[in-house]
Amino acid sequence: MTRLFDLDFQLLHDTVLLAISVFVLFLVMSYLLFDPVRKMLQDRQNKIKSDIDDAKTDKEEAAKMKAEYEAKLKNIEKEAEVILSEARQKALKNEARIVDEAKQEAARIIRHANEEALLEKNRVMDEVKQEMITVASMMAAKVVSAQIDTTIQNALVEETLKEMGDSTWQS
Repeated sequence: MTRLFDLDFQLLHDTVLLAISVFVLFLVMSYLLFDPVRKMLQDRQNKIKSDIDDAKTDKEEAAKMKAEYEAKLKNIEKEAEVILSEARQKALKNEARIVDEAKQEAARIIRHANEEALLEKNRVMDEVKQEMITVASMMAAKVVSAQIDTTIQNALVEETLKEMGDSTWQS
């Protein structure tokens, strides 16, 4: 038998058996090792993908929340301005009310002071009348006791009037 390339049946048989055993070993290794490793790698890839998706979702939610908070801050500034405006309006109303009350109180005080002044004026006028009566009775007593004529009597009246003063008669 001549050998081609130095191959004999035993070598060919060993080579085929080796190929079959390598193939079987590959299948067993694939089933025992490669599939779990592939599954682990697939799981890891899925987890990373889900983490990336979650991160994107969280980032979008954070952007939305940031926009909402910025809008709320703008609204809060507007609300603060409205509140301050309302407080200013209330303060102006209170100021006007207090000024009106003060004016009413001042008018009442002035009215009361005028009434008191009028009462005092009436009292003084009554006192002046009493004094005039007293003076007149003193003059009458002097006139009667002196039994003087009308020229002397007129002079006494003029003298008494000068003593009392002209302003007494005018008020």
